[in-house]
Amino acid sequence: MSVVDRFEGKRILIWGYGREGKSTESFLNRCCKPLSVDIFEGKREDINEDKYDYIFKSPGIVMDEDNDKYTSQTQVFMEEYASKTVGITGTKGKSTTSSLLYTVLNACLDKETLLVGNIGLPCLDYFDHINEDTIVVYELSCHQLAHLSVSPHIAVFLNLFEDHLDYYKTMDRYFAAKTHISAYQTDNDVLYVGDNVPQFDTDAKKVIISSKKDYDHDLSIQGDHNRYNAEFVFRIATEQFGCDPDKVKKALKSFEGLAHRLQLIATIDGVEYYDDSISTIPQATISAATSLKNAKTILIGGMDRGIDYDILKEFIKDHSQYNYILMYETGKRIMKELGGGKNVYLVEDLKEAVLLAKKITRSKEACVLSPAAASYGYFKNFEDRGDVFKQLVMS
Repeated sequence: MSVVDRFEGKRILIWGYGREGKSTESFLNRCCKPLSVDIFEGKREDINEDKYDYIFKSPGIVMDEDNDKYTSQTQVFMEEYASKTVGITGTKGKSTTSSLLYTVLNACLDKETLLVGNIGLPCLDYFDHINEDTIVVYELSCHQLAHLSVSPHIAVFLNLFEDHLDYYKTMDRYFAAKTHISAYQTDNDVLYVGDNVPQFDTDAKKVIISSKKDYDHDLSIQGDHNRYNAEFVFRIATEQFGCDPDKVKKALKSFEGLAHRLQLIATIDGVEYYDDSISTIPQATISAATSLKNAKTILIGGMDRGIDYDILKEFIKDHSQYNYILMYETGKRIMKELGGGKNVYLVEDLKEAVLLAKKITRSKEACVLSPAAASYGYFKNFEDRGDVFKQLVMS
């Protein structure tokens, strides 16, 4: 019996009507025969749970406990297609790794490969299009994983760093959500995991990828962190799908990167401007600075979610060769905790940061927007922040 049969004749509520909520509505209308489908965007205490048989919760909505009445796109999709799915998570790098793997499998296999989740279309958009040979590459956020009770056949847990504490409050809860990528795997499944991820219970065959090795993958995108991501892709493609190593290397080289991820957006008066707006944690900003040989000016700051900035403050103290332009709430916090420093500047916003960067960055040097902070409160999302940065650079 297909998972969709459970929704036949049932009363269903979609809680949250963004991209995923609209996709869920379309799925229910296409693939199921529910008695009713209602939409709700308010608070949980205003939901009359007794009125509904199932409630589809959007991933960004906070709900602490598991509840059988509540489900999600990811839960429904995984119950049907976990055996066909490579699920990829991690604090950073999951979008690039997912896109890299999708690119490689498309180039090396004569099978349909789909990219779904945060980086692709919502998974239920493809629910009725998957055939026997289809391979699904699913980028999974901590929010999509939080209440999941099914794990993909091939799981990838790239890394774990402090993030999303505004949502989860503690690192233990954040990590617990992430572990669902593999917590329900069996000994017939496989987990590729980075060496900075703490131990957790899983029955899967475990393959640990070391972040301390130098990987020689020839890529069009820059940075040791991307060569590390490429090692996951190389191993999965060759070991799990039998891809020819030379074809994999060629496909890896062809990948030119994603928008807002250390993306070169312009060269003006000899200065290269890079958009790394996806950076929301200190480690990502440090990677951006050290990945570019000509990096000189780093733009940092955004919404303060209460994460620890000690590693970034130590980096600033130890690397005075860069200009650091701090802005917004986290910029003020870092400046206060640093007590100033060589080549450390504080401005109000991104506009002022770009104006200052144009004054102090010289020809043949690079200026990088890598905020180490969330965009919320100042921009719609990290994409909007990157777009605004590009407009300010070009103006």
